[in-house]
Amino acid sequence: MTAPDTRLAVLLPLPLAGAYDYVAPAGLMAQPGQYVRVPLGNRYLVGIVWDSPSGDVASSRLKPIEATLDLPPMPQVTRRFIDWVAAYTLSPPGAVLKMALSVPEALEPPRSAAAYRWHMVEGVKPTPARQRIQELLADGLARPAPEIAKEAGVGPGAVRDLIRLGALAEAPMAPPRLFQTPDLHLPGAILSPDQRIAADDLRQSEGFSVTLLDGVTGSGKTEVYFEAIAAALQKGRQVLVLLPEIALSAQWLERFKGRFGVAPAVWHSEITPARRRDTWRAVASGEARLVVGARSALFLPYPDLGLIVVDEEHDQAFKQEEGVIYHARDMAVVRAHLGAFPCILASATPSLETAANARQGRYKRLHLAERHGSAELPLIKRIDLRKFPPRRNSWLSEPLVQALGETLKAGEQSLLFLNRRGYAPLTLCRACGYRFQCPNCTAWMVEHRSQRKLVCHHCGHALPPPDACPSCHEKETLVALGPGVERLAEEAVARFPEARVEVMASDLMESPRAIGELVGRMERHEIDILIGTQMVAKGHHFPQLTLVGVVDADLGLEGGDLRAGEKSFQLLWQVAGRAGRAEKPGRVFLQTWQPDHPVMAALASGDIERFLDAEADARNKAGMPPFGRLAGIIVSSPDPAMTARAAHALAYGAPRQDGVDVLGPAPAPLALLRGRHRARLLVKAAHGVKIQTYLRAWLAAVALPKQVRIQVDVDPVSFF
Repeated sequence: MTAPDTRLAVLLPLPLAGAYDYVAPAGLMAQPGQYVRVPLGNRYLVGIVWDSPSGDVASSRLKPIEATLDLPPMPQVTRRFIDWVAAYTLSPPGAVLKMALSVPEALEPPRSAAAYRWHMVEGVKPTPARQRIQELLADGLARPAPEIAKEAGVGPGAVRDLIRLGALAEAPMAPPRLFQTPDLHLPGAILSPDQRIAADDLRQSEGFSVTLLDGVTGSGKTEVYFEAIAAALQKGRQVLVLLPEIALSAQWLERFKGRFGVAPAVWHSEITPARRRDTWRAVASGEARLVVGARSALFLPYPDLGLIVVDEEHDQAFKQEEGVIYHARDMAVVRAHLGAFPCILASATPSLETAANARQGRYKRLHLAERHGSAELPLIKRIDLRKFPPRRNSWLSEPLVQALGETLKAGEQSLLFLNRRGYAPLTLCRACGYRFQCPNCTAWMVEHRSQRKLVCHHCGHALPPPDACPSCHEKETLVALGPGVERLAEEAVARFPEARVEVMASDLMESPRAIGELVGRMERHEIDILIGTQMVAKGHHFPQLTLVGVVDADLGLEGGDLRAGEKSFQLLWQVAGRAGRAEKPGRVFLQTWQPDHPVMAALASGDIERFLDAEADARNKAGMPPFGRLAGIIVSSPDPAMTARAAHALAYGAPRQDGVDVLGPAPAPLALLRGRHRARLLVKAAHGVKIQTYLRAWLAAVALPKQVRIQVDVDPVSFF
């Protein structure tokens, strides 16, 4: 029990600098981590009792806490994690807390489902239906009305009549248990000797550690870390598995059910609000033992988290680029450190940062060198488009077309990969040269012919394709330039009319269910040629898929991104890994105008280590991550002149410090994004520099107009 009028600090889920002081009236129970409802202005918000109050405001001016909520207190380790993420990313702690309180409905008491028991009353005329209901409820158990009707074999009206007459008395019923306990006695997969050694090592991990579990595609990394999950669950701990794409979850969930007999809790943006509410509460209570989700699942209030697995740890989808800018892989390591438990990073193509940590001994490394079972790595060939250019208005070279025909004739499946959604990336007028550009962004409008619209992939602005050019008003002059996956599908159907062709891209997959259904059709060999974007690049296992054709292997190699080569290699290696994952051998064809590029050479040779060595050497010489520190600063406002002035004022105010270079300002590659004009500065620092301390002091010393927004991206992975 708190003392009368105890001063407490309460952190609110708002972009505020810190907690506000409130007073707890006599008799109100409040302890650190408690969920409380407090007034703020003319509204009430739910916040968390944080650490020590500031004492900056006189007690007489403090507002009282209105109430505490009937929820388990937010664990101390979660509160420490929120503070750590805020300090590292230079974000307000309240903005980080908002990610942990992302489901306001979950904070309210759950409504008990109405259930009914038999209640003897006078004057109820017996009927056969009523007698069946009475016999069903003779066991004294309360049941919901629909269940009574179904089990008694009567219509809903018969149940409603008995409720009206008082013969069925309402009895509150606790909500059913949503997540069943995994069956740890089910046998796992038969592991190879290398898999067994790795699994034994992971099972024995105690306390904080980070392990890189890498190996060739199809080497069975998932089955290995399933053994670590089983060990953590055996100890009564909760487990979190982070996946970069919800598209990966369909087959993963089936494999999990096969191993543990039940489905895990799933957490991502596509689940329904009601399911999010129930899952949040199940995690907070400890009912949900295993959660598989996207990066936001890190901020759920686990009372006893004991293992985190980051699958496809290299994937860019783990980086949140807006709001609180953070990398879920790196924050997973921090969360494991704060909770003193193991973290597993799994990938066939580890990020250079993770590989460097493993080489320097900070992370343990477990390597699986061979594919599981009888499967062998596919043969990778480069198609030199200078020698075999596709014919006019075509995107497939003759060697690839021939391979597709051979695969189709053999009754096997093919995958064509092109990381461009829609029909065509650019539409222009051949009469006047007008190009369709987004009015809100520095980006071309992408034609989506199946949906009959032009779309900006950055802000979502869309418009129907016009009949005439908006500039010169000529009709029938608009042409699509370049291929997207829809246009590629059009060519595949024209080349192979007998083939069953489908497209897999995020804009065409409306839900995880739709993704799962397409994956099922692929597994049942109801598809001959699958055409897709990066959604198909990783995580899927299709035994009949023996040919992969990369239509534009050069896409992503150019530009100012220091990670361009690394990202391209990772993506293409993952795509290549879809071929030949069962008994039948696989082939991969890379269509490229640059067959001698280091990325193409590394893919053809399969020498990942050599490629990583070359990338690491180049980064080391330049002092770039992971051998140096970077932070991006994005300055934006609705006015281009204001943005330029603010960016130059910020650059002029940069403190001088040894080991720190401030580059810029310069217009961002996306100089206009969602109606805001943008400029970038880049802070390059030596590895030992406390870059957050430098940035915090710098930004606090420069006054900028209110219309100017500053975003800080510590450890950037993209530079748009």
